Amino acid sequence: MSDPIFFLPQRVFTALEVADLTGAKLTNPAYELTEVTAIASASDARPGALIFVDGRKNAPLLKDTKAAAVLCSEDVASAVPPGVAALVTPKPQLAFAQVSRLLYPAAFLPEPMLGERGISKGAHIAKGAEIEEGATIEAGAFVGEGAAIGAGTVISPTSVIGPGCRIGRDCYIGPGASIVNAVIGDKVLIHTGARIGQAGFGYVGGPRGLVPTPQIGRVVIQDQVEIGANTTIDRGALGDTIIGEGSKIDNLVQIGHNVRIGRGCIIAGQAGLSGSVTLGDYAMLGGRVGVADHVNIGMGAQVAAGSGIMNDIPAGERWGGLPAQPIRNFFREMAAIRKLTKPEKEEDNG
Repeated sequence: MSDPIFFLPQRVFTALEVADLTGAKLTNPAYELTEVTAIASASDARPGALIFVDGRKNAPLLKDTKAAAVLCSEDVASAVPPGVAALVTPKPQLAFAQVSRLLYPAAFLPEPMLGERGISKGAHIAKGAEIEEGATIEAGAFVGEGAAIGAGTVISPTSVIGPGCRIGRDCYIGPGASIVNAVIGDKVLIHTGARIGQAGFGYVGGPRGLVPTPQIGRVVIQDQVEIGANTTIDRGALGDTIIGEGSKIDNLVQIGHNVRIGRGCIIAGQAGLSGSVTLGDYAMLGGRVGVADHVNIGMGAQVAAGSGIMNDIPAGERWGGLPAQPIRNFFREMAAIRKLTKPEKEEDNG
């Protein structure tokens, strides 16, 4: 049985084309026609591959490399061996990502699982659903009554689009995802098994136990958002849960009801946001960050992985720890604890 390869390059670039696409400087014009046929990590480069190396500390990765070309920072250029095209740029990883998107478009915008286009005979489309021409509804998918799907959008097998939902153009809904009570913009990627729009976790104590509170809001997802596999986003209780334009949410993230996430935010895996949390534009949460309810995290704030946030974080600040605090305070505290717990050196009795 052959070893499968799931992503193949769609074209060939010359080193000069890579330079033009990224704004990098090709240090030796003799390598203008060097062909780039694939991408690879710097530690596993093969002939024809484009790699990137950022910073002098990573320069040893270039020793004996078989790569065709390397995107690198200025301080690394002198370490590029003969025969390899050196492309100098202040942001090698960003340039690498730009070229990668063109070499492997299917890795960034998933194709239909079954290779079909249009509405499959095996899909279930309820009465009154509006499907624009150019949308793809694959076999086993369900689109509820009154739902609307925009042109260029792919609804994968076994995914469920609830009644009345709106999904914009050029979106991708992965296999097994469920979307209810939601309005979704254009160019949104929702990966396998995501759950969007279910009831939030809201209860109030009563004389006979817990009584559920109303959960009658929606989930509103703006343009160019990406939501990872098995992430859950609860609908609002009385208002809406909102995910701002261009935000990227990793796998296995929990977002509670009434959460408001700004534009361009990044939330890493296993983070959990309790109800009514607000994230300002471009805020960043590391993996396993937990946020208590009604906390406000300011624009551009960053929170270290594994932190627990109990209080508001001002715009632009970096916090970490459990409970979270300004990162400098956290580092000082850790240094003090290490000093207190460091075993004393045994006296020399000799």
